[in-house]
Amino acid sequence: MSQPTTQLTEALMQKLQPETFVLLNTVDAESGGPTSSIISWIYVVDPFTLRLAIDYRSRLVNNLKQNPLVTVTVYGDEQVFAIGGRAEVRQGPLDEVPFDMCCFDIHVEAVRNALFHGIELVASPEYVKIYDERAAEKLDGQVFAAMRKA
Repeated sequence: MSQPTTQLTEALMQKLQPETFVLLNTVDAESGGPTSSIISWIYVVDPFTLRLAIDYRSRLVNNLKQNPLVTVTVYGDEQVFAIGGRAEVRQGPLDEVPFDMCCFDIHVEAVRNALFHGIELVASPEYVKIYDERAAEKLDGQVFAAMRKA
């Protein structure tokens, strides 16, 4: 493992700009235990900040409000990165989206390669949407536009 840094690299920022998905690790507000959830409404604001949107119906919103410590796991380019930071509500609810969503900024505190020494990721995980493609594209556009305005 390499030494952690306190900001996102240019390569990592590029990986997070197009639609991608990450593993969001939070502390469960009820049990106090760790939780992991896949999210895709995330992008880089600057080398020190990630922005994400979460449906208010998700328990992740309460988790982040109760305990702002998070790790965002990013898969790609032969590595797995763990981005540690603190979440802060940016705006809630977001404007101009069809359901209530909360927008969070993650203030980056540490970025590290999460793989053990001597290995690299052979292929990045991929996903496909299995619902109406036009509706998904429209919703993604609305959410990302609202996040950028927040």
